[in-house]
Amino acid sequence: MKIHEYQAKNLFREAGIAVPQGIVVRTADQAADAFTELGGDVAVVKSQIHAGGRGKGRFKEHPDQPGVVLVRSAEEARENAERMLGSTLVTVQTGQQGKQVGTLFVEQGLKIARELYLGIVVDRSIGGPVLIMSSEGGMEIEKVAQETPEKILSEPFDVALGLFPYQARKLAWALGLNPRAVRSAEKLLPQLCRFFVDHDCSMTEINPLVLTEDDQLLALDAKVSFDDNAVYRHPELAELRDLSEEDPAELRAAEAGLSYVSLDGNIGCLVNGAGLAMSTMDLIKLHGGEPANFLDVGGGASVDQVTEAFRIILGDDAVRAVLVNIFGGIMRCDVIVEALLEAFDKVGFHVPLVVRLEGTNVDQARQMLQESGRDIVAADDLTDAARKVVAALSA
Repeated sequence: MKIHEYQAKNLFREAGIAVPQGIVVRTADQAADAFTELGGDVAVVKSQIHAGGRGKGRFKEHPDQPGVVLVRSAEEARENAERMLGSTLVTVQTGQQGKQVGTLFVEQGLKIARELYLGIVVDRSIGGPVLIMSSEGGMEIEKVAQETPEKILSEPFDVALGLFPYQARKLAWALGLNPRAVRSAEKLLPQLCRFFVDHDCSMTEINPLVLTEDDQLLALDAKVSFDDNAVYRHPELAELRDLSEEDPAELRAAEAGLSYVSLDGNIGCLVNGAGLAMSTMDLIKLHGGEPANFLDVGGGASVDQVTEAFRIILGDDAVRAVLVNIFGGIMRCDVIVEALLEAFDKVGFHVPLVVRLEGTNVDQARQMLQESGRDIVAADDLTDAARKVVAALSA
């Protein structure tokens, strides 16, 4: 679950983590009032969407308007807010469709001495969280990792004990901070690591983490996402969810008990099992196709779930063929086919459908498909299925 920058900074503030003063606004007049209330000579007006790269992003309606802009007067804040609110911001993470901006965050300007990068994620290779830092703040960390990997520092920490002071000092000295800034790091870095664990985060990123002219570290940005499986432990976090920022198809799938992720291809995938779904997408790409989605119906899919899965897949106008890949373990293949045929009739297919079955009662299931009279292409194995569904696109 993702949240907006201003929401993340409110949580940071509650945890004692240093952040700039800022005011949330939803009208141009409020933006002007916020500039005045902050009381400085400079402020920053920030678009609030669930995507990175906002500073370099541009609006479809106003190509010269960045998603994050420095302003020097209340009137300038108002003028920029008028262009930003209600417009569609396109960044490297939104894709060309962009996202509409309905909320802005007006934040005080700061005198910045240095910009750093900070991120915390779970490192599956070590089975725990790791703090990542770099001297290249304000840049895409993926680009830094590719071009200058020696500038990325990492420090694993214990979920119970947190980041030790000596680890914070180690990172601070490696980043070339002066003694006073090192003391600030000794306080801030353990706080952020504790925040990550206490809130069941899947990622916490501050880019940039800034060093002010008085040698204090401060979170100038805040990008936080939480483990969906742990949100039940944090009802106060669930209230921060902004459904308008999420994919409607993914929300619909979640309500039906399905795991669904939209992708950019044109071959819809309906699979039972996450690992099988990823293998299916790999095979589709290997044979020249592009998957349109990841959809896992689970091991005990009902007729209603399969029907809803097809409706979600076919609701994507880009889908030109569908591949169903089922391994019948706990769920028998004949039961899956029964649900599949009923769903086929209910939904009404307008694109080619390729089905691959394997597992319990597979022979009976294949016979049911063959005798069904439906326009369904049967595949012998996964490779055969991938080839047939890709071929169906040009048929």
